[in-house]
Amino acid sequence: MTISLRHPSTTPWTTPAHYWPELDAATAQLDPPFGVISLPALAHNAFEMLRRANGTPIRVASKSVRVRSVIDAVLALPGFAGVLAYTLPEALWLAAGDDDNDGIADVVVGYPTADRAAIRRLATDELLASRVTLMVDSVAQLDLIDAVLPPDRRGMIRVCLELDASWNSKMLGHLGTWRSPVFTVESARELAGEIVRRRGFSLVGLMAYEGQIAGLVDEPAGNPARGAVVRWVQRQSVAELAERRAEVVAAVRVLADLEFVNGGGTGSLETTSAEPAVTEIAAGSGLFGPHLFDHYRRFSPAPAAAFALSVVRKPTPQMATLLGGGWIASGPPGPDRLPLVAWPEGTRMVAREAAGEVQTPLTGEAAARLRVGDRVWLRHTKAGELSEHLDSFALLDGDQSGFTVVGTVPTYRGEGKAFL
Repeated sequence: MTISLRHPSTTPWTTPAHYWPELDAATAQLDPPFGVISLPALAHNAFEMLRRANGTPIRVASKSVRVRSVIDAVLALPGFAGVLAYTLPEALWLAAGDDDNDGIADVVVGYPTADRAAIRRLATDELLASRVTLMVDSVAQLDLIDAVLPPDRRGMIRVCLELDASWNSKMLGHLGTWRSPVFTVESARELAGEIVRRRGFSLVGLMAYEGQIAGLVDEPAGNPARGAVVRWVQRQSVAELAERRAEVVAAVRVLADLEFVNGGGTGSLETTSAEPAVTEIAAGSGLFGPHLFDHYRRFSPAPAAAFALSVVRKPTPQMATLLGGGWIASGPPGPDRLPLVAWPEGTRMVAREAAGEVQTPLTGEAAARLRVGDRVWLRHTKAGELSEHLDSFALLDGDQSGFTVVGTVPTYRGEGKAFL
């Protein structure tokens, strides 16, 4: 199904007492577990991301969506351009297209690959080699590619150099994700020089993901002290990275004619777009608006994606138990990795059991009113990981007067694709 996104004229999700019952009524004929995507909420989020990016193009981070038709719909909006994939097999699938589409012409793989079969396919297909860019941060990755197929037996491989965007604080140590070993101007220049000197490689891009800025909640619920510390860290890191990234880009551009400089994420669209050295921002989580983003100061995405589970037992009159629910998000184990019970309000998980593999008991005032066969709505912590549990999403369209199911779209899983 082809999705067309338009700027929404209303914002029904601002009033939960209206939004969730309308979703529930529109999907009354569907049996849980199932997921939904609200098209007005998705459109709202997409246009809000463009506003926050302030004219800097946004490359869609596919791991945060994992629904091909949604990726295509977002790329159709002016201001979104290209995909940041998370594996090479996924990138090849997106770039190749099929009978229904021509494929995506600009796909950057966000992480280095050691998939030899996929490397061989990329290296021997002229179209794919022109559309897909590999991520590298060491000579060892270049060696691996050459070991699969040496330069005289393959076409040119497009590569992007990844810079470590973490902040090394004298007081707090390393803050950010452990990604590339390339941190300094000197190390970036050295690796860029090696790429340029080697046959069979073309250095076309530079990337740096500032996870400590883009992916760190800056106003955590019930913990204002932590929020103040996070915001201080982010201010220091923004200033340090802007200076270092500009210096690295200038040094690498002396050696290679870079097509793009990628940075940021959903949580840092404002600060990353303010850097003159950055030509594009990778973001995707803000499209679905998972509950991880409920506690950011700068923006509030709509809950565009959600899922419903059935009440199947009442262990006590005051409780209700859902079938399944253990859809835990990746990252440091903790309560914030659990799905959030969105509706009915006044319902919460039981701390000693939480979200289980086969059942999720609920308590609270609203749980007492739930009956066997009723449905409860939940939101995942992270955006794309919800798609790993579902074969498809029901698409809902509408406004303040109500929602209607207008179709279904398969997830990667529903298309038989498992890339991790």
